[in-house]
Amino acid sequence: MSVKIIGTGSALPEKIVTNDDLTQLVDTSDEWIKERTGIGSRRISTGETVVSLAAQACEKALENAGREAAQVQLLLVATCTPEMGIPCAACQVQSLLGAANAVAFDLNAACAGFLFALNTAYAYIEAGIYENALIVGSEVLSKIVDWTDRGTCVLFGDGAGAVLVERSEQPGILGFVQHSDGTKGEVLKCDSRQLKNPYISLTFDSPFVKMDGREVFAFAVRQVPSCIQEVLQQTQLDAGDVDLYVLHQANRRIVEGIAKRLGVEMDKFPMNLDRVGNMSSAAIPVLLDELNREGRLQEGMTLVLSGFGAGLTYGACVLRW
Repeated sequence: MSVKIIGTGSALPEKIVTNDDLTQLVDTSDEWIKERTGIGSRRISTGETVVSLAAQACEKALENAGREAAQVQLLLVATCTPEMGIPCAACQVQSLLGAANAVAFDLNAACAGFLFALNTAYAYIEAGIYENALIVGSEVLSKIVDWTDRGTCVLFGDGAGAVLVERSEQPGILGFVQHSDGTKGEVLKCDSRQLKNPYISLTFDSPFVKMDGREVFAFAVRQVPSCIQEVLQQTQLDAGDVDLYVLHQANRRIVEGIAKRLGVEMDKFPMNLDRVGNMSSAAIPVLLDELNREGRLQEGMTLVLSGFGAGLTYGACVLRW
C-alpha cells in the first residue's frame, strides 16, 4: 500500500503586478529584478484571502480527483499568513467546502510548509488513521511585505495550491526527508503581534518580512541538494532517474545552483516563478497543478518535490505519479 496524489488544484488573485509596476513604488527596474531573481510578475491580493484562495484550490483538486468534499477525512492548510489566529484557516476552509467529516488544522513551516503537510498526511494515512487527505498551501504574503523595501517586495506573490492524496495499491510517495535548523532562524523572519497586557508592553522589531538574502541563498544551494541526495539514496534512485524536480520557487539562481550541484540538466526543473514570484507554501502545489493540467505529468513518472525556507526548514520527497 502507498499514498498517492490523485488530484491537484490552484487559485491565484486576479491582479497581476509587473516589475515595471514596482518601479513606481521603489528604486528598481525590470532588468535588475529579472537578473537577480528570474521574476517578471506576481499575483497580488486585492481582497482575496488565505482562506478564499485555499477553498478555491481545494475545490479544483477535488474536481480533478473526482471526489466530493464530504469524503475528505483530513484537511491540512500550510500557511504562515493566516487572517486569524483562531479559528485556524483549515477550519474556515472546511466550512466553505462543506467538508463536514474532515479533521482540520493548520501547519506552519513557511516555504517548506506544503511539503511538511504532505509528509504529515502521509504519516496519518500510513498509520491507518485516515484513508485520504486534502492538503493546501495558501499565502497572502503581500500583507507582511514592506512595500518600501526593494530587497523583499519584488520577491513575493500570493496564491494557493492543493492536492488530494489517498491510500492506494499503486506506488505513490516512495520516501521523504525533513530537516530544521532553528539556530539560523534569524536570517528570514517576520514578527507577529506585540506583547501588550496590563503588566507589560513590548514593541517588536518589525511586522514585515526581513531577510538576509545571501545567507538564505547559501543555505538553499548547500542544503537542498544534500537532502535531495538523501531521499534518493533512501529510495535507491540516482539523480538521473528522476523525470522532474518540482522545487520551491524562490529564485532562479537558487534552482540553477541546485541543478548544478546535482549534475542534472535544467530542463528537468520546471519553473513558474517568472509569472508568480515566491508564494511560500503555495509554490510547489501551484507548480504541480500547472504541470498536471498542461499534461506534462504522465503516469509512472518519478518526481522529486523539495521545499526550503524560514525556520530554517527544508526537505524533499520522491513520488511516483
